[in-house]
Amino acid sequence: MTSLHIGLIREEKTPQDNRVAFTPQQCQWILSHYPTVQITVQPSPHRAFKDDEYSTAGIRLAEDLSQCDILLGIKEVPVERLIPGKTYLFFSHTKKLQPQNREMLRTILERKITLIDYECLVHPDGQRILGFGFFAGVVGAHNGLLEFGRRTGLFNFKRVHECHDFQELITHYFGVKLPPVKIVATGSGRVTAGILEVMGLLGIKYIPPEEFLINEYAYPVYTQLKAGELYLRRSDKTYSREDFHNHPEHYDCKFLPYVTCSDILMNGIYWEQDIAPLFTWEDLAKENFRIQVIADITDDKGGSVPCNLGDGTIEQPVYGVHRQSREKTAPYDPESVTMMCVGNLPNELPRDASQFFGDHLMKYVFDDLVNGGSEMITKATIAAHGKLTDRYAYMQPYVAGE
Repeated sequence: MTSLHIGLIREEKTPQDNRVAFTPQQCQWILSHYPTVQITVQPSPHRAFKDDEYSTAGIRLAEDLSQCDILLGIKEVPVERLIPGKTYLFFSHTKKLQPQNREMLRTILERKITLIDYECLVHPDGQRILGFGFFAGVVGAHNGLLEFGRRTGLFNFKRVHECHDFQELITHYFGVKLPPVKIVATGSGRVTAGILEVMGLLGIKYIPPEEFLINEYAYPVYTQLKAGELYLRRSDKTYSREDFHNHPEHYDCKFLPYVTCSDILMNGIYWEQDIAPLFTWEDLAKENFRIQVIADITDDKGGSVPCNLGDGTIEQPVYGVHRQSREKTAPYDPESVTMMCVGNLPNELPRDASQFFGDHLMKYVFDDLVNGGSEMITKATIAAHGKLTDRYAYMQPYVAGE
């Protein structure tokens, strides 16, 4: 086991992110179990865990991380902060050729940096190892309910970021009585697991989809639609997960009946370009479109929810979209649907989200990093010493600006 010096970098992307790859306690555990590992934390005035929490835990703080071998962040690193020759791990948001990050990747190559992307770290079966989806689901579900309460005037929640942590949020739910409301949740991954956590904490009753469609209830209820219940192959009305991901254009979406019987949509379904939307703009304009609030937690602009017109912020998470004109309005305009679309929802619970993330990083990735790599690490390496790896060679025209 070779010596390794890890640096936790300060998050400097705008909007400000408060998460970190390892909490003070996790750093302490690593140092006690891996005698060849050193950790240095770059000071930050914004991080959910304060500098003195790290120093109290015996973790070194320093502005200069040039002595570190591996630098761990969360969000994209500003170009001017990239240190030549280092190995970085963060969510680069480049593998789909996102135009806003082209210059960053170009600089990574110029400075002979090795980039390992958290998003590309997967188990042998293809399941992602690291992510914040669960807490995105928790915060998104809470926000969806909060906005319905504010729109209708029937109840009020505090905002999640006003809570110290998830435990305080749970305490906030004690004794809350919600009105009869029908909620439809889509998906079956980590985001949806977070949605279902909130449904359970608030005692919202699960109803099977076929009953949810035809019945009304005197208490709050929800149903869950997994991909196999949402999408059917046009030719034979069946669903195959592998075929759907390979040929989504062959599938129709069966969500439309739910727009006439639901009050809130909590969208946690995976989406990419050729997947049919849940409904169309024309559907939104019809009189029988009942949904008043959409929490688009997976948050693809113009994606599975066509009236997602772009991100709100943690401070101002909602806007209205006029059902006829398709333009943004005030959040609770009666002629509009209330949209909650925020790209960094887990940052409302940064302490819990960081703890969750660090736990998975330690369990499934850390040993491979300490031991100099693995096939899993190699597959997640977008650039090595300033060159795109074979797996990501398709990105060359993107980097070149072609």
